[in-house]
Amino acid sequence: MMHDNSNVAVAENYFLKPGYIFLSVTPVVISTVLGSSVSVCLYDKKRRVGAMNHFLMPTVTDPKKATATYGNVATLTLIRMMREDGSSPKHLEAQIFGGAFHADLSSVDMGRNNIQIARKILARERLPVVSEDVGGQKGRKIVFDTAKNEIAIIKVEKIRKGDWYPYENDR
Repeated sequence: MMHDNSNVAVAENYFLKPGYIFLSVTPVVISTVLGSSVSVCLYDKKRRVGAMNHFLMPTVTDPKKATATYGNVATLTLIRMMREDGSSPKHLEAQIFGGAFHADLSSVDMGRNNIQIARKILARERLPVVSEDVGGQKGRKIVFDTAKNEIAIIKVEKIRKGDWYPYENDR
């Protein structure tokens, strides 16, 4: 945790790369950039702890290839991490973001499949989805403030190289 000049705690920033999961017990601002990929954000209302995943593909069945790149692995692992950290399922709520599809960029609607696997797992685990911003043709920049359970969504026509952290030119 950082402090500003008035010694007030300020949340640190963390950029979540595709295929990763992040949980922090201290306030943090997690950001990521999504196209057809999806992020699930979980928040523990009692403990005020948040976590996020970012997956690219919906499912994998081969245990040797099971990584957080896949929605079934990433979402189940995100839930398990929150539980192992002390969260009770009755205090958890979920939000789902991403899953865009642009026919000019791909012939397969991977985004829809990613959204469906996230919804399916959250429903099976009986975790309420309190909000979502999914589908469509635009990419998204997601900024999740885990201290306040606030999420900002910035929709973009085209995801540029400079949108990825560390931010570079053309931003």
